[in-house]
Amino acid sequence: MNTKLTLTIEQSIIEKAKVFAKEKGRSLSDIIENYLKAITSEKKVPNNISPLVNSLRGSFKAPDSFDYKEELSKGLSEKYI
Repeated sequence: MNTKLTLTIEQSIIEKAKVFAKEKGRSLSDIIENYLKAITSEKKVPNNISPLVNSLRGSFKAPDSFDYKEELSKGLSEKYI
């Protein structure tokens, strides 16, 4: 169930966040929700991940057909062959 939440945030931050969300093709609510999920998750994050990288967790949604290993292989092949 979704619930409305009112936040008080500096206007310039809101404007930048809206532009960021639009560039990513996502809603600002979705980005904030995923951020809150990430920081409240009970899963332990490895210590070698920076707070910035950790804060981005959940911000990328790959299509179901996305094959990470295949894409990595293609990228490495293009780089080294």
